[in-house]
Order: sequence, then structure tokens, then C-alpha cells
Amino acid sequence: MYLENLTLHNFRNYADLDVTFDRGVNVLLGQNAQGKTNLLEAIYVLALTRSHRTANDRELIRWQHQTALLKGRLHRATGSVPLELTLGKRGKRAKVNHLEQAKLSQYVGQLNVIVFAPEDLSIVKGAPSIRRRFMDMEFGQMSPKYLYNLSQYRAILKQRNLYLRQLSRHQVKDKVYLGVLSDQLAAFGAEIIHKRLELLGQLEQWAQGVHSEITQQQEQLTFHYVTQVPTEDQTSVDHLYETLQKLYAQQEAKEIFQGTTLIGPHRDDLQFSVNGKNVQTFGSQGQQRTTALSVKLAEIDLMKAETGEYPVLLLDDVLSELDADRQTHLLTAIQDKVQTFLTTPSLDGVARQLINAPKVFNVNHGILHEEEPH
Repeated sequence: MYLENLTLHNFRNYADLDVTFDRGVNVLLGQNAQGKTNLLEAIYVLALTRSHRTANDRELIRWQHQTALLKGRLHRATGSVPLELTLGKRGKRAKVNHLEQAKLSQYVGQLNVIVFAPEDLSIVKGAPSIRRRFMDMEFGQMSPKYLYNLSQYRAILKQRNLYLRQLSRHQVKDKVYLGVLSDQLAAFGAEIIHKRLELLGQLEQWAQGVHSEITQQQEQLTFHYVTQVPTEDQTSVDHLYETLQKLYAQQEAKEIFQGTTLIGPHRDDLQFSVNGKNVQTFGSQGQQRTTALSVKLAEIDLMKAETGEYPVLLLDDVLSELDADRQTHLLTAIQDKVQTFLTTPSLDGVARQLINAPKVFNVNHGILHEEEPH
């Protein structure tokens, strides 16, 4: 798949924009604070209805305006599909092929994107919440069922935590309702953990090949899903559900005392190891960056395997954080494979590593100027 064109109205520092892209590599040139990252963010928001940079949608709407409009024409194997997303005070409205979608979850997954920015290096060395978010955002694009289960889980988790706090303060005494919430949470939590294990197993296989190639077969990368729920290679959803039920029953007194849910996929983590050693704790900065790069490149192939089409790749000034060898591997891996949007202050070193000439745009205060091909 690739994004043929993008139209923006009052998004960030873009008053009005209508631009057509190349199906290969699109380079956005410009100094800081001109709108390069905002354009990548717009593509991400068009795909996922939310930003990877802020949780406040109001920040996405241009100053002193009430709504923002994003439109794009997506080319898929089955043909072109118009997408439209409106952001405003009353929330979001999404359209596919000019038809408004009743739920945003029905819209997500039309356009699949992978973003790789300097902060994505924190996938390896950052807090567990970052890795959980990584799994949820990427797997949610690949599986509508995962996205639905995650949405239901979060809603029930919020209710359960509220009820636990009420029990801890003796505002309510009925534990029967707590049991109902625990049962529902266990059902959706089991589905989430099961799908995470399945997709992580596939992602690990893709990442191992990439990592081995980058390190010239000197290092082996492995994943380990960290959870309080005992799991095995062939753990079924039913087994996970029953285990979660038992754990909630065992932890009931402690959870009431603390007023929060202590077990479930919202507490789990992902551990990366290189040659058997935890790279988060013991890995060098180079090993951590190689691991992050391997995971990101593996996502491309996993998404192709799961959805039947390659995603759109967003590279936000990430080349400046990689040495020459890793830059070369990244640019070589994406050529003639995925549509790529790359932000950089300079073309030096980029164009030389690309077989086909990229389409280059100069970005200046929210205005794009396409460079003439040389």
C-alpha cells in the first residue's frame, strides 16, 4: 500500500496543504520547527486517528481554529480508497470511501503505518509502559480483534479500579460485582495476552534475521514476554482465562487494599536479550540501537505477513541517531519495498545510498515546495 496524496486543513502549522507523493521514498528537507515532523504526524493520525506525540487532540488543531481536516487517497492492492478524518470539539469523525464509520475501530487498519523516530530507541531502554504501547499500537493495526479486545479491556479495567477504590474506602461492600468485573477482565485479558504471544513469536523470527545480518552473525536477539500469568508456548485462551480468574481471586484482598488492579496485560512487559544477556540492562548503546532498528524493520515484514500488504514507513530524523553502517542497512532494507517518508535537515549521504532518486520536498513554515529532479 502507499499514500497517493494528502490534504490538510488547519492541522498543526499547516493552514492548507494538498500534496502528491511518490510511491517510493519521499524526503522532507528543512530546519527544525518548519513542519517536517508535523507532516509525518498527520499521516500517522490519518492512519490511527490519534497522535504518537500527544494525547491531547486539541494540540493537533491549528491555533485559533475549531476543527482540523485530514484527507488522503490510499492505494491498495484492491484499488484506491479515500480516507477522511475530522478533529473537533465534538470528537472525531472518520470516513472510508466517503462513508462515515460508526466506530473508529472500524476505520483503523485501512492505512497501516510504522513510525521510527529517535525516541523509539526507548522501546529498548525505556519504561515498560512504552513497550506495552508499542505492542498495542502495532498489533492493533494488524488485528481488528486485538484492537476491540484492548478497547473492552481498558473500559472494564477503569470500572474495576474505580470499584476497588470504593471497596477500599468502604463506600461499597458488595464483592459480587467485583467478581463480575474480574471475570470480564480475565476474558479480554486472556485474548490480549494470547495474541501478544502469537505476534511476538512471529516478530522475533523476523527480527532475529535482521539483527543477525546487521551484526554479521555475531549476535542473536531473543524476546521474552514478561507477565505474572504463567504461560507456555502453546498456552490457550481458555487456560489464560482460568489462570487470570484464579490470580484475581488470590489477589483480591491486596487489590482492595491498594485500590487498583495488580495483574493483567496492562502490567506486562517485553524483554530483549542479545546472546542471552538482557540488552535493556547490560547492553551497550550500540546494541540497544541495533535491537530497536531490528524490531522496527521486522515490523514491516510482520505487517505484510498479517495484512497482505506492506505498511507506510515514517522515519523522523532517525538517521542522525544511527551510525553509517546502520544507516546503510536501514536505507538498503526499505528500497523498492515500502513507501517511505524521511525527514532530514540535509540530503548528504541519503541520496547516495538510494538506488532510485527520491522525491524531495523543502518544508518552510508549513509550506511545501517540491524540488525539481536532477
